[in-house]
Amino acid sequence: MSTLETLIDRYARGPSVLAYAVEGLSDEHARTRPGPGAWSIAELAAHLADSDMVASDRMKRVIAEDDPTLLPYDETAWINRLSAQDAPVADSVAIFAANRRWTERILRNCAEADFARAGHHADQGRITLAELLVVYVNHLDHHLRFLYTKRANLGTSLQPRYSYPIV
Repeated sequence: MSTLETLIDRYARGPSVLAYAVEGLSDEHARTRPGPGAWSIAELAAHLADSDMVASDRMKRVIAEDDPTLLPYDETAWINRLSAQDAPVADSVAIFAANRRWTERILRNCAEADFARAGHHADQGRITLAELLVVYVNHLDHHLRFLYTKRANLGTSLQPRYSYPIV
């Protein structure tokens, strides 16, 4: 199995890993804001859904367009201004899962050379499709660490599962 196939497999495992991480949470626990960080689990799940849709847009632009501009966004403003605290965790997980399935299909149909295609991120500079994929596999695992710690602080611990990031 190639490194790209392994990376896409890890990307595709994300929805089941996230679904497990929020399993059995009450609405009250999902909206409580224990440390680390300022976000509740509901806000964190909404952020993962939003950021994953942004990621998919960026990846599709890199695949389909020549040297596209990839815009940054203010994740804190999205949490604060888009009512993330009120977003049902199950909806965030469902959106995340549907988006990952859609993008996984696209990624599996790419030629190996497509992963060298790049766009220009307004803050980060040139970034390839392969680099974007690594960023978003690791992004989920980064936030899962916070989520599991928040669960432990709420007294609702689970044995952590990650999608095994590529560093």
